[in-house]
Amino acid sequence: MGQLEYVKALTIAGSDSGGGAGIQADIKTMSALGVYAASAVTAVTVQNTLGVSDVHAVPPAVVEAQIRSVMDDIRPTAIKIGMVYDADSMRAIVQAFSHYAPLPIVLDTVMVSSSGSAFMQAGAFECLRDTLLPIATLVTPNLPEAARLAGMDVRCLADMDAAARRIAEYNPGWLLIKGGHLNRTRIEDRLYKNGELVAVFGGMRVETTNTHGTGCTLSAAIAAYLAMGHGVPEAVERARDYVQQAIAQGACVITGRGFGPVNHLFAPVPLQAKASGAPMCTQRLQYRTKS
Repeated sequence: MGQLEYVKALTIAGSDSGGGAGIQADIKTMSALGVYAASAVTAVTVQNTLGVSDVHAVPPAVVEAQIRSVMDDIRPTAIKIGMVYDADSMRAIVQAFSHYAPLPIVLDTVMVSSSGSAFMQAGAFECLRDTLLPIATLVTPNLPEAARLAGMDVRCLADMDAAARRIAEYNPGWLLIKGGHLNRTRIEDRLYKNGELVAVFGGMRVETTNTHGTGCTLSAAIAAYLAMGHGVPEAVERARDYVQQAIAQGACVITGRGFGPVNHLFAPVPLQAKASGAPMCTQRLQYRTKS
C-alpha cells in the first residue's frame, strides 16, 4: 500500500466564541464526518447563544497568508467559505486562490446573524456578489440572503425559482436555496444549476431552539463530502441528512440561555485516508498501540 494521506478540507470563516457556529462549527462538522479540517480565520466575533456583541476583522493580508500556507502544504481538496466581514478580505481570498488549480468551493453567503447582527461590513455586499460568487462551485443562501442576491422578495417556492434565475447571472453554477425561513412544517431546500431546478430536498422541521450554526454546519458538511469525491447533488443530500440528525440529536439539550448549538458529534467517524493520488479509502485505519 502506498503512502496515505487524510481527506482534507479548508474552512475560511469567522470565529464564534460560543462554539456553535462559524469556524468552530465547521471544524466540528468536518471532523465528525472523517475529514481533516484546516482553517483560515477571517474575523473574531464576540458572541454566545444570546447574540453577537462585537466583530473584529482579521487583516486581509493575514487572511490571504493563512490560505496560502494551508494550500502550499496541507493541500485540501475542497473549500468552504463562510463569514467574510469586509471587501478587502474578499478580494484577498480571490487573490489567494488565483495561485492554485481550481477546487470545489462552497460559499455560504453569511450576511446577518440569527440574532440580527451584521456579519458583513457596510458596502461589502457588492464585492461578495462580484468577486466571491463567481469563483464558487456551490452557493448556499437562506431566503433573506437569496433575496438580497437576487434583488427581490423571496416568500414562496415560486419566488425561490425566480431568484435562482437572477442569481445565475453572477454564477451559472450550482445554487442551493434553503427554505427554512418559510413558515412551513416541512422544510424544502431547492438545488439549481444555471438557474434551472435540479433537485428538491424535503424534511420535517424539528421543534427546537437549538438551531444556532445550522447554515455553517450544512455548508461545511457539503464541503466535507465534496472533499471525499462526491458530486454536488449527492454531497448536498448527505450533508442535509447529517444536519437533520445533528439537530434532532441535540434538540433537548440546554447550552446557554438562547439559541443553542446542534449536536455535531452525534456519530463521529474516524478520519478517512487514501493512498496519495488515489480515490478515498473507506476502510478504517488500524493503529498500533504501545505495549
